[in-house]
Order: sequence, then structure tokens, then C-alpha cells
Amino acid sequence: MTNESKSLGYGHQGLKEHDVSKVEEIKSSQGRNGKITVRMQKQRAITTSPLYYKYDIQKYDLHPNYYFDDVAGMIPSGVPEYIDAGNQYVERIIRAMYYFKQCALIGPSGTGKTHIIYLVAELTGLPVWEVNCGLQTSSYDLIGRFVGLGKENWIDGQVTLWLRHGGILYLDEANMMKQDVATRLNPVLDTRGHLVLTEKDNEIVPRHKYAYCIIAMNPATAEFAGAKKLNAAFRRRMAVWINFKYQSIGEKIAAREAELVMKRSKVDEDTAYKLLRVGAEMRRQYLAGDLPYGPSPGDIINWAVLCNDGVDPKKAAEETIIALTSDNHEVQEDVRRIIDSVFR
Repeated sequence: MTNESKSLGYGHQGLKEHDVSKVEEIKSSQGRNGKITVRMQKQRAITTSPLYYKYDIQKYDLHPNYYFDDVAGMIPSGVPEYIDAGNQYVERIIRAMYYFKQCALIGPSGTGKTHIIYLVAELTGLPVWEVNCGLQTSSYDLIGRFVGLGKENWIDGQVTLWLRHGGILYLDEANMMKQDVATRLNPVLDTRGHLVLTEKDNEIVPRHKYAYCIIAMNPATAEFAGAKKLNAAFRRRMAVWINFKYQSIGEKIAAREAELVMKRSKVDEDTAYKLLRVGAEMRRQYLAGDLPYGPSPGDIINWAVLCNDGVDPKKAAEETIIALTSDNHEVQEDVRRIIDSVFR
């Protein structure tokens, strides 16, 4: 009997390659039946996203020859394109993960930080473990706990599951995190790269080889109650900080954002630009401290959807952009004045 094994090289080409079969081992038998057994192994493309080649990310393979079979259902799919007006946020985030394994995103609400993280996850074929770091989020929620009586029913929290399985740990509203939670994460995010489960007989959980972390936050301003400056030790563990900005602001109206509004709501070009002019002025006043909120592209699209349905823009604004901005009557009047200056 003779055995012959042959390995075939494979270079994935993103979504342009379908499942590629690789001959892992060929065993020949010269017994009485003369049978030949061939065992095949499937290797998949890194992603199935149709947007893979829209971004310059092909050289950053975040999990070469590794597939998250156990948690494949947590890899996002069908995430819409992110329109960033040349800021290359997608490329910068993936580059930061490739070199440093973690990064921070900071910017006002409505700039699409959560959207882009899910898009990055789909493009790179990584599962997402999302944690909203609210004031009530405890270390037990993130690390794990025993359920019921005794010590036989331990349930891993999101952070522990991420450490075991890999992927992207997405810490949303990170600057609302309680200090005891941030302290538990410090050894995970530095060169130690492990978590000690003091709650579970001091089990040491090492960080998965392909475990990445992205934190996101809004500026620590008055309208984001509970937001505060990050602890310096935790902050130093983020090698790259990426600032997110609005595309249209003040007198500047981004053509790509207008195209997005038209595409999602089906309004005509003139209406889309008028709605964006209102939104851009509101954003300018928000950044200047004169309004409590600057509308996101999604907020403007919601307004546009009602307009496309035949509702007068001023009436549609009452149900969307005005009510959304504030319950305060004076603030609402300020927004109405901006709308009146555009829709005369």
C-alpha cells in the first residue's frame, strides 16, 4: 500500500471566488477492490459582500485560513454601503485592526459609527460581539455568572465569549462604561491578552488569535447624559483614534449624501437638497452648542420618506426632524425657523 498526500495552494479573491475545493489528502489502495478514496476540504472566500472591492482592503486579511464556523451566524450580511465623502473610514479601521488589533471611533451621534462597524465585520468575515456600555452594565453582564444554585451552571458573558471564539468586540458608548468594567478589560487589551475569571476558580481565558476590539463613543457633552472622559489607562490601550464628522454641514452639502437621500426615499433632487440644507444648518448649530442634536442621514431620510408620500415638507418635519430634536418648545421653534428659511 502506498500513501500520497498533495497540497494545493489557494489564494482567496474575495467575493469573486466561490467555494474552492482543495484536495487535502489522497489515499490509494491496491487491495482486491482497487478503490481510491479522495477526501475534499472546502475553503471559502473571505467574504460574500458585494462591496468587497469598493474599498482598498484586500491586503488586510484579518484571519488568514481561519473560519469562524462555530459562530458564523454572527457575521453580518447585507450591510449597506457607507458613504464617507473620501474619509476612507472603512480602510482606516481595518488597517488599525490589522496592525494594532483595536481602535477607537469618536464623533457626534448620527455619523454612522455602528453602521460602519457592521460593514467592516461583513467585509472582513468577522463575527460581532456587541456590548452597549450603559450605566447599568455590570462586569457580570460582560464576563459571565453562575445561574441557579451551586457552581455547575456558569454562563459566559459577551467579553468571555469573544475571547474564546474571536471576532470583533464592539463596545458602544464606551465613555459611559463603569470604572470596574474598564478595569477588568485592561489586561485583555494590553500585552497580557487574557482575562482571569475570578468568579470561576480563577480560570485564565487567553485572547483568541483573531480577536479584535473597537470602541465607539459620542463626545462627552451635556446631551449625552452619563458620558465622561475615559480612564487614562483604558484610553492608552487604543492605538488609533478615528474622528467621525458629518458630511453636510453649514453651507457645505455633500453630493453623495444627497444621492443617498434620493436613493433611500425616492424624493426628487430639489427636495433632497432642501432637506439636506436644513439638516446641514442644524448640524452646524449643534456643533456650535445652539441645538441639542444634529440630525443623522437616517433622520433626514425618514423626513424625506414622508415628503415622497405626498406630505408637505413642513408638516412632515413636525412628525420627524422637529419632534426628534427636542421636547423643548423654544428649541422646536428654532428648528422651525431653519425649515422656514429653506421652504419658503
